[in-house]
This record gives sequence, C-alpha cells and structure tokens, in this order.
Amino acid sequence: MTITDAIHQAVLKVPAPAWTPAVETGGDIRDGAWVAEIAGDVLNGWPRGMRLIVRKERPHPGAQLRITDSDGLRLTCFATNTADVPIAALELRHRQRARAEDRIRAARTTGLRNLPLHDTAQNQIWLEIVQIALDLLAWMPMLALTGEIRRWEPRRLRLRLFSAAAQIVTTARRRYLRFARHWPWTDVITDALARLEALPNPG
Repeated sequence: MTITDAIHQAVLKVPAPAWTPAVETGGDIRDGAWVAEIAGDVLNGWPRGMRLIVRKERPHPGAQLRITDSDGLRLTCFATNTADVPIAALELRHRQRARAEDRIRAARTTGLRNLPLHDTAQNQIWLEIVQIALDLLAWMPMLALTGEIRRWEPRRLRLRLFSAAAQIVTTARRRYLRFARHWPWTDVITDALARLEALPNPG
C-alpha cells in the first residue's frame, strides 16, 4: 500500500465527532467544509512533530470529484509541523497560502517563467511589466467579471478576452470599441467594460 492509499484509508476512518467546521478569515464558519487531524500508524516514519490535517468540502457547482474523494465531498490533506494551533486555524492558513501559489502560477504564465533578456537592468524592467500585468489580472476579475469567469487562468483570458479584435469608432466626440458580433465572448467583454465605466471616479 502506498502512502497515498494509507492516508486515504485513514481519512475514511475518521469518526464523525472528530470533524471540526472550517472557518473563514473573519472567524465565520465556512459553509460545507470540515477539518480533522489524522494520527496513528499512518504517521510512522514521518519526522517528529509533523501533523497531518485533512479538509472535506462540498465542491463548487460544476466541479468533478476525484477518485479519492468520498461521499460527494472533496478531500484535501496537508502536513505541517506547527504545534499548539487549532486545526481550523491551520487549515485557513494553508488555504490562504494556496491563493498565493495561484498568483505565482499566474506570474509564470505572464512572463516570469523565463527572463528573456541578458542584461540585469533590462530584466528588471521586464519584471516590472510582469508585476503590472499581475496587478491588472488580480483587480480585473474583482471589478469587471462575475461568476465562474472570475476563475479563468491567464491563458484562457488571453484566448477569449484579451485577443479579441475590435474597431475604434468615434461617435458624438466619444470613442468606443466595436467588437465582432460573432466572437463568442463579446458579451462578456462588453459587460466587463460597462462595469468598469460604472465605477466611481476616484478623482
């Protein structure tokens, strides 16, 4: 039996009273999510002081379960050597770190994977451009997009939104972008632009 199989079997044997509700940043209970700590023989051979935490959670609509999931709930495990901290707080910290890792993945697909230039100063300028792009990728979904589209990765955004062709049209002394009607994501783009235009002017 592999270590993965052993952990999976140990998770399935966790008694119902051992599960604790997961929490959000403000201390509120996270709906449809619970955490527990795994102990016993499954930790044999692990470094001293390591803890194994598991979360079970209802997947978001449309998500497919994995073969290791159980009872319609998605299972996620992580290890930590942090002591004297409640498991719900440890799980929250781990979940927040996962968002940071999402940003790192987005940075790699936005130009950080390879530095294209030879000179250090030139690459520093490149990194500044990447940082600006990441800021835009972080704020745009929050301000302009809704629903599942907010979860799109940079590659999908480039393919469906950023690469859309448009024509600059001037009418009544105002300039507009006219997108092709046949483009499947034109409605998403125009709705996003309308939300951005409706934002309060900070000036």
